[in-house]
Amino acid sequence: MTTAQDKVTVPGLAAMKAAGRRIVCLTAYDAAFARVLAAAGVDVVLVGDSLGMVLLGFETTIPVTLEHMVHHAAAVSRAAGRMLRVVDMPFLAHADVATAVAAARRLMQEGGAEMVKLEGGSELVPIVEHLAALGVPVCGHLGLQPQSVHRIGGYRVQARDPEAGAKLLADARALEAAGAGLLVLECVPRRLAAEVTAALHIPVIGIGAGPDVDGQVLVLHDLLGITPPPHPRFVRDFLRGRGSVQDAVVAYVEAVRGGTYPAEGEWYA
Repeated sequence: MTTAQDKVTVPGLAAMKAAGRRIVCLTAYDAAFARVLAAAGVDVVLVGDSLGMVLLGFETTIPVTLEHMVHHAAAVSRAAGRMLRVVDMPFLAHADVATAVAAARRLMQEGGAEMVKLEGGSELVPIVEHLAALGVPVCGHLGLQPQSVHRIGGYRVQARDPEAGAKLLADARALEAAGAGLLVLECVPRRLAAEVTAALHIPVIGIGAGPDVDGQVLVLHDLLGITPPPHPRFVRDFLRGRGSVQDAVVAYVEAVRGGTYPAEGEWYA
């Protein structure tokens, strides 16, 4: 039974950052895998709109609806135990303040979300401010933003030039100032991720962002080696050579906490 003492919270994540304790995050989309993650000691479970690609067979995350997210978030929430439950806002669910509030209400009341994640930079400041003022914990998402895949022309490393890097850092600061309590950085150069992490008081979770962030997240199906190639360089098959899914997730938790994941070659320069 989860107690108040071991439940992961937003302030608790900030304390982990301050103490230099790496935060372990993984995606899950149902109760069965949520139990596996909880038993392995994962800190944060992300119900990502990546479910559209790994579960539903969509080519991108864009077709994922709010109904999809509420359904899967509720299943995860029933078995999440001590983990903090973060749920993605699907495509255009935060197009304006009113839409974002309505989506957050459903994700929290029906889906059991304890934090909602939004893709976007400083243009989202009014929305983040409004949600935070209403008591909704918000996680930002910068770098590669899968919901913008058609605009950026594919899944590729972001912010490699100085101007783009400066904008990403400014966006990160703006989101923190607006009230975001967590930030995900996806597919950005290691040096930029390190700079952003050092500049912010809130924790930064990386995926393809190198080892100098406050924690790591992977898509569960990537970790288990069951997504078809090609795979990004930061993906490691933790199931290979191990006897069970539980062993694979435990190995990931230990690798993140021990600083052996990501290793050389699993980030971008």
